[in-house]
Order: sequence, then C-alpha cells, then structure tokens
Amino acid sequence: MNIKRLVLYGFLGALLYVGQVALAFLPNVEVVSVLLIVYTIYFGVEALFPLYTFVLLEGITYGFGMWVLTYMYVWLVLFFLAKIFKKQTNPLFWAILNGFYGLSFGFLCTILWVAFYGINSGIAWFISGIPFDIIHCIGNFFTALILFKPLCHIMSFIRNHISQ
Repeated sequence: MNIKRLVLYGFLGALLYVGQVALAFLPNVEVVSVLLIVYTIYFGVEALFPLYTFVLLEGITYGFGMWVLTYMYVWLVLFFLAKIFKKQTNPLFWAILNGFYGLSFGFLCTILWVAFYGINSGIAWFISGIPFDIIHCIGNFFTALILFKPLCHIMSFIRNHISQ
C-alpha cells in the first residue's frame, strides 16, 4: 500500500466517523452504511481499512464496550453484501438493501448479546430495539436513495486520481 492510499483510507475512515457524529442527534439515522457500500464497490477489500479506522475512532470517543465487538462483525455483513452485489448500479437496489440492513442491525447485534447474557436477555434486548431498527431502516433507505449516485461519482473520481 502506498502513502496516497494510506492517507486516503485514514481520511475515508474519519469521514465515516464525522458522518456518524454529525447525525448523532437523530437516533439511528446515519451515513456510515451508504459510505461503506460505496467504499466497498470502489476499493474492494481495502474498504476494511477505513471501516476499522471508524470503529477505532468510535471506541476512543464512546469507550470500548461490548458494542465495539458487535461493530467488528456487524459491519462485515454489509461489507460482504456490497462485495457480492458490487456490479449493481441502481440506487433503488442499494436503498432497499441498505434499508434491510438497518432493519436487521439490532438482530445482528443481538447475536453477541445472547452469547454474553443468555437467550432471554437477548430476546428482550432485541424486542426493545425494534422501534430503533425501524427508524434505522427508513433512514438507511433514504440516505442510500439520495446519496448513492453522488457518492459513486466522487469515489470514482478519487479512485481514478489516487492510482496516478
């Protein structure tokens, strides 16, 4: 990896973090998911560098609780989905996938909760989070629908210029 890419991935990780912090006043509305999708489409496996930079920055800011462990695998689900469907160019496709991901986010986090605290606690935790998962779904749908195309144009430009 050259210096340009290292700096770029640090910047993209910081952008994930800033995007999350900027929208923190809106519960479960975020741009991290659509950014990760676009990063994965344009940078492949190297999208993991900005992703885990983001997770590290979140941990430094909010503390390294169990939620950091969930972030270690939950975001990988979206990464792999983006890798599988990377040839898709339709914003509606990505909006639906991103919405579904937002809806399933709480369930994916529940897996670790069950492992640590048991099935009953996990079920209670999951059920109590359903309203937030619905908000997450709606927010993810619209952020992808609105931002997917412009972000693709920006990432295409960046990818083409970083390789020179």
